[in-house]
Amino acid sequence: MSAIPLSSFWSGLTVFTLVLLALVMFPPRPQAETFISLPAPSRQGGLTVAEAIQKRRTIRRFANKPLSQGQVAQLLWAAYGITDPRGLRSAPSAGALYPLDVYLVVGERQVPGLAAGVYHYRPEKHALSPLRDGELRGAVARASLHQTWLAEAPIVLVITGEYRRCQVKYGNRGVRYTLMEAGHVGQNIFLQAEALGLGVGIIGAFDDAALSQTLGLPGAHEPLLVMPVGYK
Repeated sequence: MSAIPLSSFWSGLTVFTLVLLALVMFPPRPQAETFISLPAPSRQGGLTVAEAIQKRRTIRRFANKPLSQGQVAQLLWAAYGITDPRGLRSAPSAGALYPLDVYLVVGERQVPGLAAGVYHYRPEKHALSPLRDGELRGAVARASLHQTWLAEAPIVLVITGEYRRCQVKYGNRGVRYTLMEAGHVGQNIFLQAEALGLGVGIIGAFDDAALSQTLGLPGAHEPLLVMPVGYK
């Protein structure tokens, strides 16, 4: 094996050093996150809370009828939206740490103006951040132990938890507080849907890993609830 000329060695090392220096001084810019603004939510409704509680039922059959962006925006705001200038949200949260995230799965031609795919709801902007393209309701149903009925709904809301956000203050108790918070968000969705004349299903039986992979979730975001929404 022939020896590498010393001049070539130093030349290659110089190029490597310059490239490394350039990366440190001018790091590649992360791709800017895209946001889709949602219609402003309504703070008033024609149905009282008592009426919504009285009428609320879990639905497992849905009409083949699209939802509007306004309806979707109202559901997401009711679930986990900002309700106070201080950043407080629609659901109570231990220490106001908000360890949950809400993801929206939209079917093909089921919400005018929104392409089929997975979106991350960003409460601070009341906007959606696209996460994955394509018709994925069937894949969500398969990951939910083949509960195919949920794929009939025009949209599916998935609530996830990141326990460490709550554990940083409450330790292991933060897991329990996160699960409690998911229940609050789920009930908000039920009651808001009823006020909009819609129905909701709720699913806790799913393959966590398969569902996370289907949706493209960040590793720390553990799925807790799957809630299909549509007309009864």
